[in-house]
Amino acid sequence: MLKAELRPREYHDSIVLMLASRRMLDVPGTESAMAAMATPLNLELMQEAGLWGSELEGAGPDDLVLAARGEQAAAAVAAGLSALTERAAARASGGQPPPRTVKTAARFLGGANLAVVSVPGEHATWASWDALAAGLNVFCFSDNVSVADEVLLKDEALRRGLLFMGPDCGTAIVDGVGLGFWNAVPQGRIGIVGASGTGIQQLSCLLAHQGVGISHAIGVGGRDLSPEVGGRMTREAIRRLDSDADTDLIVVVSKPASAELSARKPLVQALLAPGVDLTEVALRVGGGKLPDDPPPPRPDRVSGIFSGGTLRDEAALIWGQDPRFSAVDYGADEYTRGRPHPMIDNTIRLDAIRRAEGLIYLDVVLGRGAHPDPAAELAPALRGRTATVVLIGTAGDPQGLDRQRTAFEAAGARVYLSNSRAARALL
Repeated sequence: MLKAELRPREYHDSIVLMLASRRMLDVPGTESAMAAMATPLNLELMQEAGLWGSELEGAGPDDLVLAARGEQAAAAVAAGLSALTERAAARASGGQPPPRTVKTAARFLGGANLAVVSVPGEHATWASWDALAAGLNVFCFSDNVSVADEVLLKDEALRRGLLFMGPDCGTAIVDGVGLGFWNAVPQGRIGIVGASGTGIQQLSCLLAHQGVGISHAIGVGGRDLSPEVGGRMTREAIRRLDSDADTDLIVVVSKPASAELSARKPLVQALLAPGVDLTEVALRVGGGKLPDDPPPPRPDRVSGIFSGGTLRDEAALIWGQDPRFSAVDYGADEYTRGRPHPMIDNTIRLDAIRRAEGLIYLDVVLGRGAHPDPAAELAPALRGRTATVVLIGTAGDPQGLDRQRTAFEAAGARVYLSNSRAARALL
């Protein structure tokens, strides 16, 4: 049985839609379900999952769609709608209406100095300009912002003496405050500048496993060191860490850079290229060692199903052109338009696991902002399959590093803390 419902011109953000989807799937007898904005990708995913109904004909990106399949499909859709209604009622019960602009919100919060922008990409530029005009530093989690707008926003931030972290900035830890996806890592003397979120997370977690902490981790967005953007915010972040009394050494995590980078303090450039990986850099600057790795399998085929772009790129560099290996980043822009990031919602990767051939290679990123218990959903899907799992996290993360490891190992997976070591073990 299939039940689908279209709600024209009704918008909900991806976090709320993830919660509604989960509420739908929790209804007994529901085989599959999804609540999403009707982007082309989401409609395609619904069709592939057997969730397409004639009710959805003509749906567009500004429309809400809910669909469920199973004996209790109608009840599942009702549960999803109820979850959305509850969320709207909770917001309305707060008294005065919520501010409609970042600048207005800043006036309500005396002393605020940073705005987090996480809206659809076509609206992120306007929200970011609003924040900069209010004198706020910006952490722009949103992707799908044009390069031209990124350059203009970063130039405006620099003119105002502000940081513009992003767009597509997944992680930052500033003065001990985490933004986006981040892990519970100790305070220390190493400052990190990262073009990507998962690169910062892998490096900071590998340092934590050696008992080494960080002072700050400043994300700059995946394109900052491209020729078009020219490292505008990377150089500013290095300048600030260079002047920071709590930072002794600076590490820059990125793809090969087009900009010239320098600092008075020791500067280590962890620029991903053949022969360079984050684990080697972490061990070099941390001066410690990591736990022993499990014995590797010898697979004929490997399906890399990633949630982190840097982790995918690092593994792909190690595997090279070997036809036995495939590597897909399901956190890339084309997979996240109108739907939650795979670090939050496992749906798209669970489908990829079902379709995968050979050994399944999975990165699982823990920490604040990520799925509260990824092993509860992913480990059962790996049972009976040959699998390698790379856990990015620390003992202090809310999901529990040891608990996650135990669950994946009980499903038969080999668990690593280092992405590069896990990738090399399969060669």
